[in-house]
Amino acid sequence: MTLSDAQIWLVIICLGAGSFLLRLSFLGIIGSRDLPEWLLRHLRYTAVAVMPGMITPMILFPTATGGQFDMVRIGAAVATIAISLWTRNATLTIFGGAGVLFALHFLLPA
Repeated sequence: MTLSDAQIWLVIICLGAGSFLLRLSFLGIIGSRDLPEWLLRHLRYTAVAVMPGMITPMILFPTATGGQFDMVRIGAAVATIAISLWTRNATLTIFGGAGVLFALHFLLPA
């Protein structure tokens, strides 16, 4: 599918306008008002809900292996979960998971 220059610019302008309106709805319209406590409580869990949805496909269907199951990534994911449950420290979890991923690349056969 090939798009003309005018169509590409139309898509860019529409996406920019949509992004602006989405930000305006939070910052411009309700930015100076206090939000209800129940809404603030729900917003705290946004990252917890979004991150697994972004990370899980990269673990189960990694692009580096052409979407094939990869024991290295599964092992690193399990180790990262274990480190997070054990330490309750995000920094140690990130570096520990990265270290396990790096180590498993060398220890497990491809």
